[in-house]
Amino acid sequence: MIVRTLEEISGGERDVRTPTWRSRRLVLAREGVGFSMHETVLAAGSVNDFWYAHHVEAVFVVSGEGEVDDLDTGTTHPLGPGSLYLLDGHEHHRLRPRTEMTTVCVFNPPLTGREVHDEDGVYPLLTESVEDPQR
Repeated sequence: MIVRTLEEISGGERDVRTPTWRSRRLVLAREGVGFSMHETVLAAGSVNDFWYAHHVEAVFVVSGEGEVDDLDTGTTHPLGPGSLYLLDGHEHHRLRPRTEMTTVCVFNPPLTGREVHDEDGVYPLLTESVEDPQR
């Protein structure tokens, strides 16, 4: 069993910050469970283009409001607390929070924590050895 808190990973290697979002990676590939899980907080008024060409992502909105644009179809969907969007077709999308938005994101295959978005918003497909969670 792994028990982890946001407080204990804040400021460490699992706490990734950009000018428009902060992602605290609670579960990564090294845990060997087949998915990764992150708490991501997006800045109000920011515009974030993403395209997970190698991953499926589910995003659950905990707080805040905004919109997600499916850049493949031109469709816009409103988001608020309790909303979920699933990128099951590797959709290129734009996330536009009107207020600070807190989300919980799940990726498959799992992220390693070393990924960096490229110019298209894509994460590379990285792999990692599973570590003993007791260490």
